[in-house]
Amino acid sequence: MSVRAVRGAIQVELDERQVILDGVSELVKEVMSRNQIEPDQLISILFTATPDLKSEFPAYAARQLGLIDVPLMCASEIAVPGALPRTLRLLAHFDTELRRGEIRHVYLRGAAALRTDLPQ
Repeated sequence: MSVRAVRGAIQVELDERQVILDGVSELVKEVMSRNQIEPDQLISILFTATPDLKSEFPAYAARQLGLIDVPLMCASEIAVPGALPRTLRLLAHFDTELRRGEIRHVYLRGAAALRTDLPQ
């Protein structure tokens, strides 16, 4: 078994609490589904939000999904001029038998423009 990392991002429509919670929930579920990750395989998740998203902590959505004993952290993405707005990102570490090249990174909605090199 190896420790691997997976990236993901989603762009949300606006800075509202429920919109952020729904977006993070969708992202976490899709990352776990595409990589066959069970909750007990998760080591930690780091969430970032662009500076224009302030209505809720992204980690709260993961807690609502039942990820109670997984270390979670939220941070603000750096404010680079011209960067994609209203974007939530995650970096999750997990135990897996998957090889590095088998990891499926997930970019949803407008965030798909961040990684056009990846299959959707």
